[in-house]
Amino acid sequence: MNEYQVRDLSLAESGKKNIEWAERHMPVLLKLRDKFSEEKPLSGIRVGACLHVTKETAVLIRTLMAGGAEVYLAGSNPLSTQDDVAAALASEGVHVFAWRGETEEEYFWAIKRVLEAKPDILIDDGADLHVTAHEQFKQVIKNVIGGTEETTTGVIRLRAMEKEGVLSYPIIAVNSSYTKYLFDNRYGTGQSTIDGILRATNILLAGKTVVVAGYGWCGRGIAMRARGMGARVIVTEVNPIRALEAVMDGFEVMPMKEAAKIGDVFITATGNINVIDEEHFRLMKNGAILGNAGHFNVEINIKALEQMSRRKRTIRPNLEEYDLGDKKLYLIGEGRLVNLVAAEGHPSEVMDMSFANQALAVKYLIENHEKLSNSVMKIPDEIDFEIAILKLESMGVCIDEMTEKQIRCYSSLKG
Repeated sequence: MNEYQVRDLSLAESGKKNIEWAERHMPVLLKLRDKFSEEKPLSGIRVGACLHVTKETAVLIRTLMAGGAEVYLAGSNPLSTQDDVAAALASEGVHVFAWRGETEEEYFWAIKRVLEAKPDILIDDGADLHVTAHEQFKQVIKNVIGGTEETTTGVIRLRAMEKEGVLSYPIIAVNSSYTKYLFDNRYGTGQSTIDGILRATNILLAGKTVVVAGYGWCGRGIAMRARGMGARVIVTEVNPIRALEAVMDGFEVMPMKEAAKIGDVFITATGNINVIDEEHFRLMKNGAILGNAGHFNVEINIKALEQMSRRKRTIRPNLEEYDLGDKKLYLIGEGRLVNLVAAEGHPSEVMDMSFANQALAVKYLIENHEKLSNSVMKIPDEIDFEIAILKLESMGVCIDEMTEKQIRCYSSLKG
C-alpha cells in the first residue's frame, strides 16, 4: 500500500509533464538511471529523504527507484513544494508527505513520518531530517547505514554533531563536491535568486543598488547575476579573505550599517542569524526590498521587523509590505528561500549535477558503509570527475588528455 499525503492527487498529470520537462535537461541523471536500471544497486534499500519537492527532485527520486529503492519523501521547506510534482510522485509509488503551505507542526510531522518508515539511508537538505533522527529516533538510526547532505547550512550542523561525538553514521557532504558547489551554489543560486526577486516584485534591477550579504559561492553567484542585470552591487562580509576577493572581483564592500542607508534591494546568503537586524531596518530607505537566499528564514530578523511595524499587508503574491510609520519595507516570501518560494528553484541543468552526486553518493554508501567512520566526508574525487565528464559529453564538449609522459611528470611532481 502506498502511503502519502499531498495537496491534490488530481494534479498528478500536470506534475508528470513538468517532470518530463526537467528530464529533458538532466542528461547526466538519465544516464545514471539507465545504469541503475540494469545493475539495481539500491535493491532492497529504503531511502528516507527530506528535499525540496520540485520537478528536479522528482527526476532524482525516479532514478533511485529505478535502482531498486523504496522512497519516503518529505519537503525540506514549508513553501517550496510543487503540489503537482508531489501528486505525480505519489501516483508513481513514492511515499511522499509534502504540500505547499505546511505549518511548522505539519513540516516536522512529515519528517517524522519518513523516519517512522525505518529507512536505511537518509538524504537531507538542511539537516532537519538528520537532526530529528538523532534527537527523537535513536532506535531507528541504529539501522541507518549512512546519509547525505545537500546544503552548506546542513553540513555546518552535521560537522558540529561530529565534533560533539554524537553523529551516528557516515555522512557524504554532497555540498562539498566540486560539481555541486561550484555550479549549483554559484550559477544555480545566482540565477534562481534573481528569478525569484523579479517574479515577486517585477522591478527593474538596472540602476538599482543591490546589497548582497555574504560572498560565499551563493553570494558570488547572486552578485555576479545582479551586476549582469545592470545593478550596482555592494557586498557585505565578515570574512576578510572573502571581502578581499569581492573587492578584487570589482564589487564595493562595506559594513551592513553603511550599505543599509543606500541599498534598494537586500539579499542575504550567509547561513547566519540576524544578518539584517533592527538597526539596519531603521537606516533603510523607504521602499527597500528584502529577500533571503539562505536555507532557513533566520537571516532577516523578521520578529524585529514585525515589532517595529504599525501594520503589514500582502501587496502581491509572496510580497509583504511592512509599514514602519516613516517608511515602508517589503519582504519577499516570509524571508524564506526566495528562489523556491517565489520561483521554481535552480534550473534543471544545474540540478542535473547536484542530484547525480546524490544518486552516486547513495550507491557509494551502500557499497562502502562498513569501512566508513561516523564523520562528514566529501564524495571521492573520481565520482566528482565522472559527473563532470558525463556533463561535458552531454554538452558536446571534448577536452584534452595527458600523454603517458605527462602523466609520469605530473605524478612525480605530486610526490
